[in-house]
Amino acid sequence: MMNLILMGPPGAGKGTQSKLLSERFLISQVSTGDILRANVKDKTPLGQEAREYMNRGALVPDKLVLEMVVERLSRGNCSNGFILDGFPRNVPQAEALDGMLKEGKKGIDAVIGIEVEKRELIRRLSGRRVCRTCAAAYHVMFNPPVNIDTCDKCGKELYQRDDDKEETVDARLKVYDSETVPVVEYYRSRGLYMAVNGIGSVDQITEAIVKAIGKGRGHT
Repeated sequence: MMNLILMGPPGAGKGTQSKLLSERFLISQVSTGDILRANVKDKTPLGQEAREYMNRGALVPDKLVLEMVVERLSRGNCSNGFILDGFPRNVPQAEALDGMLKEGKKGIDAVIGIEVEKRELIRRLSGRRVCRTCAAAYHVMFNPPVNIDTCDKCGKELYQRDDDKEETVDARLKVYDSETVPVVEYYRSRGLYMAVNGIGSVDQITEAIVKAIGKGRGHT
């Protein structure tokens, strides 16, 4: 039984690492982005409420996100533990999560932060390209197509999403710093937060995280 939180700015590799850790420790990967999309797609009451905010271009309120996370964590496949990816995003969410877990006599065992310098994050995110037709993903440096701006799979046009343009990436990182960095201090003050260098191969970063988790659990 192990409950983990994986933190890090956009482009740090949280999605990749949370999937690998889920398989390694046989615990459920819980991504708020996936939960939100699933609720909207399935037209659940929570999803329909969330869609109203999304259609207006507004952020989905903390209370609604928390309700979705609580519902997800109550499922049987989380009984052996979970790894939260993308949540909590701010201190009120962290406090609400603590209260919810306490009610179920549970807690967080470790909070791992994947740390990558801003210049590298911009390089990673602004290099992404996506096929307009089949949605295949590429990166101009790490996974380039054979012909620039053309999809290897279907031969159609590749484009850069607005979210991945350098000015937008910079704005996203500023939001992360203002909202999520205080969460680091919240968990650091409780002796749960451990930083891991996000530069290196996927396997190297995974092993660094596993080592950090072992140290953290050794102190509890």
